[in-house]
Amino acid sequence: MGDSEHDQHAVGARVREARIAAGLSLRAAAQRITVSPATLSAVENGKTGVSIPRLRSLATAFGTSVSWLIGEQDSAPAGNPRPPDRHKSVPEPNSDSQPGWREFPPLDIDPVLAAAIDSFVETGYHGATMRSIARRAGMSVPGVYHHYRDKQELLVQALDLTMDELHWRVRAARGGAHSGLDRVTRVVEALALYHTHRRELAFIGASEMRSLTDDNRLRITSSRNALQYLLDEDIDAAVAEENLTASDARVAGRAIATMCTSLPQWFRLDGPATPEQIAAEYAGFALRLLGIRDHESGSSSGPTS
Repeated sequence: MGDSEHDQHAVGARVREARIAAGLSLRAAAQRITVSPATLSAVENGKTGVSIPRLRSLATAFGTSVSWLIGEQDSAPAGNPRPPDRHKSVPEPNSDSQPGWREFPPLDIDPVLAAAIDSFVETGYHGATMRSIARRAGMSVPGVYHHYRDKQELLVQALDLTMDELHWRVRAARGGAHSGLDRVTRVVEALALYHTHRRELAFIGASEMRSLTDDNRLRITSSRNALQYLLDEDIDAAVAEENLTASDARVAGRAIATMCTSLPQWFRLDGPATPEQIAAEYAGFALRLLGIRDHESGSSSGPTS
């Protein structure tokens, strides 16, 4: 890979990182800088370069600096690259630009990516081929390669789709909360709703991390960790509000996240429980795991002495 191509990929990776940190979906970010989502996706994936004027627009939209986007500044600038209340960058629920975080309209996915998602769920990443994906999409193999350079790019696109949506939903859910306990409840609800309503994408996220190249795995893992840290922060606040001991809070946080991410392993939309029922139950499970009092019943959900 030449230096210019390497720089192009490095800038694209930083553009994506800044967008996610700002709590913006690909479509919302593209609207801000007046380009198509496909163009912004090409920038983020290192397929196309980006001019200095466009970099300025990106930096302004994401609250960072051009020097950070091009790698001249190692640490995030001191201004407002990742504001602590980044959920405010996400359109309010029920706004014209984005649905509420509890709403799950059909995703606008191109036929090739949709076919790849179905293939990865049905046969696994290693069982799928570009030919089988093309057949499922009703396209020729060259036609698929015109849109995606390889199977790895399709997997990355599917996982980025998942992480982008999870980030804005979690931040929107937290934005309407008034306490740490309320944030924990809402975050767990958002995670459970996503992993039931978007079961196929969530299943790929849970099963195919091992199929990513090292650099892609590192980036997706970093994005996942950012969500875990938000949940940890909210758990700390909730435990403090209840005057409880937080010695096992980190373990509990991992357990809570894992019970949500495991939902695609067994949940079915045609089963006896709806996603909303599961989300409410899981929020209750999370509070009981933390030993937090059930305010509705007035009884302690935690272990008694």
